[in-house]
This record gives sequence, structure tokens and C-alpha cells, in this order.
Amino acid sequence: MTGINMVKRKLATHDNLKITIEQTGDKFHVKESSTFRSIEINFTLGVTFEYTLADGTELSGAWNQEGDTLKGVFTRKDNGKPLTTIRIIQGDELVQSYSYEGVDAKRIFKRS
Repeated sequence: MTGINMVKRKLATHDNLKITIEQTGDKFHVKESSTFRSIEINFTLGVTFEYTLADGTELSGAWNQEGDTLKGVFTRKDNGKPLTTIRIIQGDELVQSYSYEGVDAKRIFKRS
């Protein structure tokens, strides 16, 4: 995770983030629960919505489904730069990848 602030790296490794995703047609309900916060997000594929990251960064964007992959393209409100997120289920894992300003990160969640 080069390019990521050391404090943010340490926090990310200890946040115990758990994600629950429920889908009904093109509507999604996502629960994110961690050591630092718990939130629930509702969105519809292709419809722009507002979201705030755990570090307080505000985003605006939308999720789209491409086959078995969810792709989120968001714009940071503070600097207008894009952040792309990919979520794909592989076996019993949810693999979530991020790309921002040439820095790529990946996080793997195990099904419980």
C-alpha cells in the first residue's frame, strides 16, 4: 500500500470491518460495521449518491454491475479526483479493490 499514510494503514489493519450486502433487483442495502463506525447504505445501480469514508472523505458517485462484478466510480468532493472501487465474490471471499491517483489497494473479506 505504497502512497497510503502510515496512520491510515495501521487503522485499516485493525478496524475489523464486516460488510453485509443484500440485493433486490437493482437495489442494494449494505451494512458496514467496524471498530470505528457502523453505517447502512442504500443505493440503486447507476444512480448517483453521496458517501463518506471512515476517514471523513466525502464522495459522490454510483455503483454499476458488470457481470458478477460491482464497480463503483466516485469523485472526491474535496479535490474532484476519481476513486474507483471493484467488488467481486470469488468462492467464499469478497475481494474489494481500490484505485486512487495511481495507488491500488486490495482487501479480502471472508464469508462468516
